[in-house]
Parts: sequence; structure tokens; C-alpha cells
Amino acid sequence: MSEEQKFRVEVEIFGEFYTLKGDSSPAQMMKVAQYVNHKMKQLAERNPKLSKSQAAVLAALNMADELLKLREEYENMVKMLEPESK
Repeated sequence: MSEEQKFRVEVEIFGEFYTLKGDSSPAQMMKVAQYVNHKMKQLAERNPKLSKSQAAVLAALNMADELLKLREEYENMVKMLEPESK
């Protein structure tokens, strides 16, 4: 996708506005932003003394943990479905 074909969307995450530009649909970019916003708000509710940057880093760590666990689960499922090679 060329530069002029990229989608652009404005989102709000944890009280800050960002302009996102990428190959994903605007709906997908909004969904991702809403997920990040939700994760940061969850952390801030549990610990109101967190700064925005601390909440962002902790949210990123939590989401990376989720992703890695899902990847491992996916790889295990693929292995279970593969026929045994002899």
C-alpha cells in the first residue's frame, strides 16, 4: 500500500489525542486504540499514583504477555493438528 493509500484516524488514548496512519482499516485502528485505552484505564484505576508513562509501559508489558501466551497456545494447537511425520 503506497503512502497516499494509507488510512488515517484520530484516536484518544488516556486523555491524549493521536493521529494514526496505517494499512489497517480505520475501524481496526480504533479498536486497537480502544483496547490500549481500556488497559491503561484499568491499571490507573488499580493504582491511581501511576503516571501516564508508567501506565503506558505497564499496559504494553501486559499486552505483550497476552500476545506471547496466545502465540504459544497457537503454536501448541498447530502442533497438535499436524500429522505425525515418520
